[in-house]
Amino acid sequence: MNQKSQAHGAPAKLVIASRESALAMWQAEHIRDRLRALYPQTTVSILGMTTQGDQILNVTLAKIGGKGLFVKELETALENGSADIAVHSLKDVPMNLPEGFMLACIGEREDPRDALVSNNYPNLEALPAGSVVGTSSLRRESQLRARFPQLRIEPLRGNVQTRLRKLDEGQYAAIILAAAGLKRLGLGGRIRSIISSDDSLPAVGQGALGIECLASRADLKAVLAPLHHADTAACVLAERAMSRALQGSCQVPLGGFAEVTGGKLRMRGFVATPNGSRLLRAERTGSASDPEALGSAVAQDLLAQGAGVILAALAL
Repeated sequence: MNQKSQAHGAPAKLVIASRESALAMWQAEHIRDRLRALYPQTTVSILGMTTQGDQILNVTLAKIGGKGLFVKELETALENGSADIAVHSLKDVPMNLPEGFMLACIGEREDPRDALVSNNYPNLEALPAGSVVGTSSLRRESQLRARFPQLRIEPLRGNVQTRLRKLDEGQYAAIILAAAGLKRLGLGGRIRSIISSDDSLPAVGQGALGIECLASRADLKAVLAPLHHADTAACVLAERAMSRALQGSCQVPLGGFAEVTGGKLRMRGFVATPNGSRLLRAERTGSASDPEALGSAVAQDLLAQGAGVILAALAL
């Protein structure tokens, strides 16, 4: 796979490792098509894989080891040479990559917000008391419970189509999904309302794509450079630095969201108890040239408010 095509400096062949869910394949095909357009002499193909996270659907991710279960098999493919790059939803990528791997490229972000999908209700405010809302995200659940204690929050796992089917079967009055995934799959019409980031702070990296490869493949970083989006990268690096400092995972109800406005980076974060009874928030604005320092500072602000106590209790 390291054979070079002398005409344009890119490899003669590139293999993309991807999960086989419809959304993951859309993302891999999107990157494949971009690379084919950039490097028409390179053969770009996709290696579809089923990960442990795709196979275990009867329990929440927090109970089976977290979102890293979606990337482990793809990293093995990179390691053994059956693939060159792996395309991920960045919100599924653990905050600390294993040694020997790097995020070579961060693509432009789609809508990072959460979306309400319901067949009968236009927004969260319209849901009657006792309505069942589906989500398996502790981040979404804690914010929902804080705002709407009268609603019932029930677990919801599976790919986007599975979740929509469960809604359509009447198991839930409404479900909360990432707007980005619905829009990418051409399902934006199912969105009844977009939930403001003020009301549901997004997950770290939500809506952004990350391309991972072996740290030794500097050649691939150069090949992927045209797909890298500097503003998105600054935002995501700030968010991941905050989560890393808080040792965030799916077992922890936290959100982190950065935006570039007027050349500055605005970063917001929160940590909560799962039932939403205690919700700590922090916000800072800083330089987009040092996003990780900003993310770390937001984490320190949250720790100063007592986030460590919440996190320690969740680790028990």
